[in-house]
Amino acid sequence: MSLTEMMLTVLEESGLLPLWQAVSPWLALDERQLIFVIATPVFIAVAAFEYVKIRHNLKLMDTREAIRNFTLGAGYQATELLFAGIIAFPVYALCYRYRLLELELNWFTGILTFLGVDFCFYWMHRASHRIRWFWAAHVVHHSSERMNFSTAMRQNATNIFNGGWAFYLPLALLGFNPVWIGIAYALSLVYQFFVHTTLVGQLPEWAEHIFNTPSHHRVHHGRNPEYIDRNYGGTLIIWDRLFGTFTAEDAEIPVEYGITRPAPSNNLFVLWTHEYVDLFRDMARPGRLASRMNHLWKPPEWERPTPIASGTRHARTTPEPERSE
Repeated sequence: MSLTEMMLTVLEESGLLPLWQAVSPWLALDERQLIFVIATPVFIAVAAFEYVKIRHNLKLMDTREAIRNFTLGAGYQATELLFAGIIAFPVYALCYRYRLLELELNWFTGILTFLGVDFCFYWMHRASHRIRWFWAAHVVHHSSERMNFSTAMRQNATNIFNGGWAFYLPLALLGFNPVWIGIAYALSLVYQFFVHTTLVGQLPEWAEHIFNTPSHHRVHHGRNPEYIDRNYGGTLIIWDRLFGTFTAEDAEIPVEYGITRPAPSNNLFVLWTHEYVDLFRDMARPGRLASRMNHLWKPPEWERPTPIASGTRHARTTPEPERSE
């Protein structure tokens, strides 16, 4: 039996073959992509409203950058559409085939799916800042020095190849249908679009305590030392409060947006790839293979010792992190 036949057998036995055929890019959109397609006109309308409000403030809005951000978002959507169904979905189907529980969709399991996806998003997002391989894809989202709705669209076309989707596989193994996972994930991303703005101040205290809000997410995009590595939550901020990564926005510390070492160019290809180039350049430096491989999973600011002529070793000075959390 070939690998393709084996995959199709697994999909058929798990009851997910029709869905895989539906998400195949040559046939149709899956539910997750359909949600994004439906939401896109709303995103454009809201972004246009915001643009009218802040277009004269260059600290908040740059027309060329806004267009670039939507172009980056289109590239991200294109690769997701073309490759998610043939890269990620078969793995989800395999996990779901060997699921531990039989779960029927109802209000209770629907809420559990939402909480599970949001919990997994927290750890995926945290890893995207603290593990360099994942940061190489995520950095483009943080490389803008402005915070507006177009920034939410500033995504990397390499995301599907980067493997962040694997953080949600335990949910399929537990028994949550991959369709539910995909829908919950898409709705979370729709929600997160609306936290990328400076037009909304503090929400009521109860909302600020439970949900990820524009105030919390402004902190997340800050490169200030006080704000780096904070507020990873997707829809909920409770995970940051539980795991010690929460910081409230301080009116006395204005947020400085962006990354500590800006991207070398605004060329789309450079924005997508510059951190991969730096990563593999660091890995190519002389040294033991195990030490060189550490660059993949160590934090973005980590540097390994460099050999010197005398045969001894010394650590290079650690630069500022190449990212903003």
